[in-house]
Amino acid sequence: MGDTMTSDATTKDLPDEAAGADADWLVEATKRLVACPSGTPPGDTRAMTEEIVALIADLPGIEIERHPGAEHVMNLVLRLKGGKPGPRLVFNGHMDTFPLGNAAEWTADPTGEAREGKLYGLGVSDMKAGIAAILFALRRLAPIREQLAGELVATFAGDEETMGVLGSRLLLDTVPHAGGDVMISADAGSPRVLRFGEKGMIWMKLSASGRSAHAAHVHKGESALEKLIDAIAALRAIRDLPVAAPQKVVEAIAAAGPVSEELSGAGESEVLGKVTVTFGTMSGGRLSNLVADHAEATADVRIPVGISVATIEAEILRIAAEHGVAVEITRRYEASWTDPEHPVIGLLARNVRKVLDIDPVLNMRVGASDARHYRAAGVPTVVCGLTPVNMGAADEHVAIDELVALGRIYVLTAFDYLAGRP
Repeated sequence: MGDTMTSDATTKDLPDEAAGADADWLVEATKRLVACPSGTPPGDTRAMTEEIVALIADLPGIEIERHPGAEHVMNLVLRLKGGKPGPRLVFNGHMDTFPLGNAAEWTADPTGEAREGKLYGLGVSDMKAGIAAILFALRRLAPIREQLAGELVATFAGDEETMGVLGSRLLLDTVPHAGGDVMISADAGSPRVLRFGEKGMIWMKLSASGRSAHAAHVHKGESALEKLIDAIAALRAIRDLPVAAPQKVVEAIAAAGPVSEELSGAGESEVLGKVTVTFGTMSGGRLSNLVADHAEATADVRIPVGISVATIEAEILRIAAEHGVAVEITRRYEASWTDPEHPVIGLLARNVRKVLDIDPVLNMRVGASDARHYRAAGVPTVVCGLTPVNMGAADEHVAIDELVALGRIYVLTAFDYLAGRP
């Protein structure tokens, strides 16, 4: 399959719907999805799957496939074939969300509420409104499918928030058409910043053993806590490991900084270019007057493009060994990126300009997403989602105007790609 195909189709072939109708459908579809509980834990996405199916049940030409990852984890693949051979464009999203937390902190209905131009609800930004935007693209393109070359596939994962492998990874490993020539992820972000890559990660558990003794006889003991504290202090040095990122990546991060940091916070550009380590938990000992004979800590290491997991892991093991601390690596994956000059990113940027009248910037992403699974499978991938407000917290919401704009951006980009409009 190639990147584009020749076609006589033009944007005039797209069904013309009034702006109000577009907004009404997207808001209603999103509210229906938000009303389906899919918080993790337990991460049950079966009801969410059926609600998505119900939302596209009246569309012609949609093939529907359910792929369970576990008894309660359902994945969904929707397939819309064009009228002639061509490339495959994949839209990807995840159906699971953060758990609700304290419902009393919400001023809006966490199961979905629209007011004052905003759409509220648990998981609305991460990422049920993004899923609705994908369904909107299918809704607009299904009637003209015979005029398109190739196919449009939507993959909806039931396992993402735990960073597990029962969702997008399973689909890519077991469903040939879950992969494609390109993938657009609707994960949280902003149309103003198209994310072409993301940092890698290592999760680790540190364990130290000592010898217990009464605090009055400290000379008879060996403190596991102090051993662990010394190791933690030494491990902070991995933040200074040299990084040799490709020039394209370095230049993109620098150019995107002013816009991207306005959304993601000052310091994002620096974080994108260096190794970070966060010590998340620490425990040990039994009593304040006993020398601790055991201590544990966990840490999250984020890895930029330009340094490998193997390099960082070797340094972690070396430092830990010097301090007599054991290390268990519980999760690892490399940083990933797609060439920011890839044609699909150019098409997406062009349609952001057309719909929103802004020039989007191209940048890496500090957080993890299922985009990494697609890049690992050799699929060029870009993330373009909605700007989240209070993501994972009380009164999580998105702007309705931006949701409508995202739906149109997806429609135009899929149309351009499958109609061979470079």
